[in-house]
Amino acid sequence: MNGCHSQIAVDGQPGSLCLGERVGSLDRTQALDRFLAGIERRAFRMAHIATGNKDEALDLVQDAMLKLAHKYGERAEEEWGPLFHCILQSRIRDWYRRERVRNRLREFFRSPHDEEEGEDPLGQIADSTAVAPDEDVQRKRACAELDVALRALPLRQQQAFLLRIWEELDVAQTAQAMGCSQGSVKTHLFRALQVLRTRLGAHWP
Repeated sequence: MNGCHSQIAVDGQPGSLCLGERVGSLDRTQALDRFLAGIERRAFRMAHIATGNKDEALDLVQDAMLKLAHKYGERAEEEWGPLFHCILQSRIRDWYRRERVRNRLREFFRSPHDEEEGEDPLGQIADSTAVAPDEDVQRKRACAELDVALRALPLRQQQAFLLRIWEELDVAQTAQAMGCSQGSVKTHLFRALQVLRTRLGAHWP
């Protein structure tokens, strides 16, 4: 006996897959779907803060989800969180490197007349700190200022803050996700908190 109590017929032929194995595989798929659904919104916001671009952020999150499902779907469920953040932060770092190259190329090929023509590009950016005319003005202003402050942080400080404070990963898990030492995580987080406290002032919790 191999522990298989029932088999499933496939296309009219006797199946070689145990019912228990099929059910177990289905349960794992459903568990992975629940995990991804639960983390998707937070991951998107994290990537959006890092990139400042919704389309780029969505691509990064979807890519990280696909890699987790394809390469690590069979790992223990408690490992999915740290693994996903490790993949996502790696994708964000890759995006930063590519963006630096793109910016250098844009600067190199930019015409000296570009800045003299057309409207001021900064004028097209919506004021994220604008006051909304309702009872949630203070809360919305605080959230907007937090987003601006987070985007202004260096990437490593931003990662340390979001993973430790927002995602509530421990120091070891954060170090794994960021690809650095635990001491570096503590240093980056300390510096991020200093900057945020100073910048947010009265809005700091």
